[in-house]
Amino acid sequence: ITAGFKGKKILVLGDVILDEYLLGDVSRISPEAPVPVVEVRKQEYKPGGAAYVALQAANLGALPRLAGVTGKDHLAAALSGLLKKAGVDTSGLVADPARHTIVKTRVIARTQQMVRIDRESKSSISKKDAEKIMLYAESRITDSDAVIVSDYNKGVVGPHLFSRVVSLAKRRGITVTVDPKPAYCLEYRGATVLTPNTAEAAQSMGVQITDQKSLNAAGKQLLRRLKSGAVLITRGEHGMALFEKNKKPYYIPTRAKEVFDVTGAGDTVAAVLALSLAAGATMTDAAQIANFAAGVVVGKVGAASVTAAEIVSAIRKH
Repeated sequence: ITAGFKGKKILVLGDVILDEYLLGDVSRISPEAPVPVVEVRKQEYKPGGAAYVALQAANLGALPRLAGVTGKDHLAAALSGLLKKAGVDTSGLVADPARHTIVKTRVIARTQQMVRIDRESKSSISKKDAEKIMLYAESRITDSDAVIVSDYNKGVVGPHLFSRVVSLAKRRGITVTVDPKPAYCLEYRGATVLTPNTAEAAQSMGVQITDQKSLNAAGKQLLRRLKSGAVLITRGEHGMALFEKNKKPYYIPTRAKEVFDVTGAGDTVAAVLALSLAAGATMTDAAQIANFAAGVVVGKVGAASVTAAEIVSAIRKH
């Protein structure tokens, strides 16, 4: 299945983010306030959000096409440069001078994240920008093998845009994987599979998930209300739970050996799940492979990448 990732054309639609990392050391407390002083030694930029999903797909051998909105600034240029270097088609990125490129800055002392600073816009994109993205999606979906929607609730993916994309994908028989946020979770009707985490699933259904019984109730309710093919709830250190129509819940234990940083784990699941389905995997096998991939990623610091060889190695070691 992982060999089948190579050359798959994947349309990634969603909120693109630039992750900034300020890496340094702490040796003293500030005299101005009881906070540590981080002496920055290094600055790094990495793609985040939907851009990270596209990057992860490229690292796995796929040919991702990314659609989203950035500002018209130097940060957008930095993000675009990183993506192009990795082999991501960025012709679907719309530069809007009225918006700022979303940036998440993480200050890390050695391996410990001290603080995160977000600079973002959560307002919906303009109708003009939405139409540009839709036209791009229409032109690319005809020869795509899968669609991934990465929703970070930053205004790019609205119900109207999603319904049009799903309609096009269904006509072509293409799978649509959605990594949702609770604000729009119930708008994603008709998707092939949704990948909310436990908190997102609970918030979407307005319930508390405290044990297996409440987990099952929430998963089955999501599946029924969304009329999707499957719901895969990611549960952190507890692994995953897969819900499919007319099937019993399928529980997958975590495969992480060590956890250094959970950044990018959910995005990795979405990317690997979509690629596995495109390569002919069953939903159960796709979920298992995505779980191993997430286990590799959380064992690295930062929004780390994973390769097909690393996934295969993790499965063989298990």
